[in-house]
Amino acid sequence: MRIDGNRRHDRGTELVLAYYAAFNRGDWDGMLGLLADDVVHDLNEGPRETGRPAFAAFLQRMHRCYREQLLDIVVMATADGARVAAEYVVHGEYLVADDGLPPANGQRYVLPGGAFFDVAFDDAGGNGRIARVTNYYNLEDWLRQVR
Repeated sequence: MRIDGNRRHDRGTELVLAYYAAFNRGDWDGMLGLLADDVVHDLNEGPRETGRPAFAAFLQRMHRCYREQLLDIVVMATADGARVAAEYVVHGEYLVADDGLPPANGQRYVLPGGAFFDVAFDDAGGNGRIARVTNYYNLEDWLRQVR
């Protein structure tokens, strides 16, 4: 398939790819700019948070505790682009102990993960923002790697 940006399927795919490109650059403002003001964020095995400020706090915690790159990213979208899924492999380093998790001393890890997105389109031209991010990875596998 050729992604030309004219169809909503393409727009949803491009939006999620831009989100991950910003993540891999460490461009937190760029990531936040792709989110709806009232974005819903379902943390892996954690609470649901709502709003850009909560997401910004999450990114600050991630930046403090982890250094990560997402590789082998595969993105799939519904025909209308409103639902998008991504699979990836996290290559990371655990820098500073995160609340409730083991001590950190630079442990490296490689972990498959995935995410589900809702995209809210705000006009007929297909411009949209990410309205929900639900992340998943195997926490037990991560814990095994960092202990």
